[in-house]
Amino acid sequence: MFWREGAKYQELRAIPIASLDAKFTLGEAHVIGPFPVQTAGNFRYAAQAGRLIFSAHVYADGDLKTVVKQDKAYEEQGSTALVYDETFARHWDHWVGPTHQSLFSVQLTKEGDAWAMGTEFTNALKNLRHSSPSGGAGDFDVSDTHIIYTCKDPDLPKAMHTKQNIYMVPFDGSKVTELTSGEQGAALSPVFNKVADKVAWVENDEDGYESARMRVVIYDLTKNVRYTLTQAWDRSPSSLVFSEQGDFLYMIAGDDARVKVFAVRLPETPGASTTHPELSAHFTPRALTHTGFVSDLHILPGNRALFSKTSFLGPNDTYVIRKLDLIEDTIRQQSSAAPAPVQVELERLTNHSAQSLQGKYLPHAEEFRFKGADDVEIQGWIFKPQGFDQEDRKKWVPLLSIHGGPQWAWQDQWLSTWNHSVLANHGYFVVAINPTGSTTFGQNLVDAITGDWGGKPFIDLRKGWQYVLDNYPQIDPGRAVAIGGSWAGYAINWIQSNPDFGFGFKALMSHSGVKQPFSFLFNHDWRGRPWDPEAQKLFAKYNPANYTDKWSTPQLLIHGSKDYCVPETESIAAFHTLLQRGIPTRLVIFPDDNHVIEKDENCLRWYDELFRWFDQFVGSK
Repeated sequence: MFWREGAKYQELRAIPIASLDAKFTLGEAHVIGPFPVQTAGNFRYAAQAGRLIFSAHVYADGDLKTVVKQDKAYEEQGSTALVYDETFARHWDHWVGPTHQSLFSVQLTKEGDAWAMGTEFTNALKNLRHSSPSGGAGDFDVSDTHIIYTCKDPDLPKAMHTKQNIYMVPFDGSKVTELTSGEQGAALSPVFNKVADKVAWVENDEDGYESARMRVVIYDLTKNVRYTLTQAWDRSPSSLVFSEQGDFLYMIAGDDARVKVFAVRLPETPGASTTHPELSAHFTPRALTHTGFVSDLHILPGNRALFSKTSFLGPNDTYVIRKLDLIEDTIRQQSSAAPAPVQVELERLTNHSAQSLQGKYLPHAEEFRFKGADDVEIQGWIFKPQGFDQEDRKKWVPLLSIHGGPQWAWQDQWLSTWNHSVLANHGYFVVAINPTGSTTFGQNLVDAITGDWGGKPFIDLRKGWQYVLDNYPQIDPGRAVAIGGSWAGYAINWIQSNPDFGFGFKALMSHSGVKQPFSFLFNHDWRGRPWDPEAQKLFAKYNPANYTDKWSTPQLLIHGSKDYCVPETESIAAFHTLLQRGIPTRLVIFPDDNHVIEKDENCLRWYDELFRWFDQFVGSK
């Protein structure tokens, strides 16, 4: 089934699919019925109940059938003023309008070969002040009778809090039940098991801190008991799915600069709700994949796990793990001692980019590790240029690539911009370090950047950079360059402010970089608001705008005008600073792109501007 946009509405259509000897034949699409809006999406079908659940934007009355009329009135109000009494005023790349997302259900039945959709759309969240989903279909799940969903706590200012609650509501919206404790921060990715007697989600403990460690929570609906499953596991899972039998949970989590599939056996439900159940190491998640970046995990009938996986060597393809029943048996039979590795047969089903990448140079990413700030082990990647030879001496231009976030990581993942293979193809010896603040290496490293934006990460970067210079005489430190975006754009500006770091870069590029962190009203990362004494000390210490008298390196600045995460004025301000100091600079604005350059043509121009800029100062390959 799928929908197709009309002038003021959408149509749901059905396509019969015939399967013979693994070959599929599509029949003619038939209209099932119309939606009265253009925003219906995130479809789920509850077959037993014959209900189609979906999301759509509605006004405060929650009525799907009045949306078109209210849209018309809003468009004809006589001015374009946007008036706000609370946040969000704008988010990511759009101004927040008068509508919000809600969850609906409608009757959808099949008689013989014909489908029929009802005309009554029930808003399950009407009058609740709940808006869901905010991130997509992963924000809710359905059983034969109920919807579970996550949404921002309706009693808190949305932009100032990360707290989200998990709720359960019947399709008719008659009685909503909160499943979270109320003491958590963000709670995400709720899922039912197959028989809908258990629910799982991930949550963290700290409201206001997006990067706090996520833990798996299980809610036993039969016993009315909620418990934390992964309290002792120092990783942050992002999405979950129950096994067919319901006694295992499969999840995706970042680990050591990869994103992997994990499996964990569920224990017996404890006698009372607890965040610290007594669990042996037997109930620690086991990695089933070990390379790449996994997403979109599904458990299929026949003991199969289906998912997408990308890596440094190519974009997303589809993979399957078969014989999950044997994997689960192996885990059951292991003792309660430290979990042993699990043998898995991973099968690749697609190779969509084989032709596009044929003949392209795709360097093997080499890992290196060193001791950074406080003697903590730090990981990094090296991408060697085509033609690199061990006998070369001071031939290759080293490029330091700094990641944003700052709570993020350079992972084994294919990216459109910031693609290190593309940079290596242009002749750069690319160094990508995961310094303090990076995810997937344990929560201590993530938390260590709090209140220290300009401190430990730069000790790590300097030590990692020196490690590379000491071990690779093939590169020319006299022609070094560096790039960074978002927090890493701040990092580029901070390197400008601290020539004593000794990097010696000949040219720099910052993308969506922060120049004046004071104006962002950071709270957690800077230990308070700008008017709080401790935060004021940190802003004075780590604010690049306070040290622009030291800026001296040529710098390219790139920004999207629709970037409402870091406004373009940050790059414009840095551009004016560099101009007035007589330092070579260039400002590139993409009026139709946001914090991440997404449009294909703009992505190509992004690389072109980057290469042209660096070629001026360090030459081309």
